[in-house]
Amino acid sequence: MMSGFALVPGAVLDETGLLHVGNPVVEQRRLAAGSAVAPLGDRRVIAVSGEDRLSWLDSLSSQALTHLAPGEGTELLILDPQGHIEHAASVVDDGETTWLITDAADAEGLLAWLMRMRFRLRVAPRDASEEFAVIGGTRAAVEALGVAAPNEVPLVWRDPWPGVATGGWAYAVVDPHPGTGRDWAEAIVPRAEEDRIADAASRGELAVAGLIAADALRVAAWRPRWSTEVDERALPHELDWLRTAVHLEKGCYRGQETVAKVHNLGHPPRRLVALDLDGSESVLPARGAAVRVGDDVVGVVTSVAQHHEDGPIALALVRRTTPTDATLTIDADEVRVAGAQEVIVPPEAGATASIPRLTRLSRRAQVQ
Repeated sequence: MMSGFALVPGAVLDETGLLHVGNPVVEQRRLAAGSAVAPLGDRRVIAVSGEDRLSWLDSLSSQALTHLAPGEGTELLILDPQGHIEHAASVVDDGETTWLITDAADAEGLLAWLMRMRFRLRVAPRDASEEFAVIGGTRAAVEALGVAAPNEVPLVWRDPWPGVATGGWAYAVVDPHPGTGRDWAEAIVPRAEEDRIADAASRGELAVAGLIAADALRVAAWRPRWSTEVDERALPHELDWLRTAVHLEKGCYRGQETVAKVHNLGHPPRRLVALDLDGSESVLPARGAAVRVGDDVVGVVTSVAQHHEDGPIALALVRRTTPTDATLTIDADEVRVAGAQEVIVPPEAGATASIPRLTRLSRRAQVQ
């Protein structure tokens, strides 16, 4: 689906899509400034039509969707009965169809599950990925593409992260949150528009960025993603995903009891941390690399990036009881890379009345 971008000067692609066009660090700056857009070949589009679509999705997911206005964006999680994350999707409705943007690896499973849950309701989920692609960038950059649904509602999902949506809850209490001011949106565009973007980029008329650049901006904002941070045990609380994907006051849905119990009475068994990695070894750990305190494995790396301001960074899931001041090392090839830990989800998250605000001590903050 992404072959058109092979003609862009410097383009490097794999089966997921356009990885970069020569310099992912420069591409990050252009994406953040709104002077480039990113074809997101690792996304898929599911369209749900029918009169019952919003109330139906509301009943199945962690998010309150019944009164979602046309053009308004949100996101949802599908949980198993024990509250573990099974599927995730970004959501935008155009008044006639609800559009779900999913990770490519999750799309088939999510669609199959939705098809099984239709019963007699007036809903018709379908895979729309052959017809539509996803383009990411700043809100202004993707809205400039001028793509709208047949009823003229722009099919643009504006990422609510790191805001706290109605019914949501924030565990990360650093000040400022690294995602504050983050401007990210994703447009659902016809494949013909994707071809036009690729053609313009190949002629040097439009700047594009690759998936590596887009993901680095996400990691720096501590933004969880299904294809990276989620495993078979993941709870929304562990990832600070109650912010934007869970409505704690809505009606019943599968997994709600666990969500409420962990939030009100217990603590999530793991917690997401950000890692400022030591770059002196000139090697980055891979996703899945062990995180250690001394020789003891306390967690696993979920995402890694080379950020244009923060340098080498990562996200990792560690045991809740891992001391917040512990010196962490990460397995990388034949060496261990040191990682300065920044608390995202505090160990006391969950059954707690209040959590003190912390000052962020990242490299970016130090420079400023």
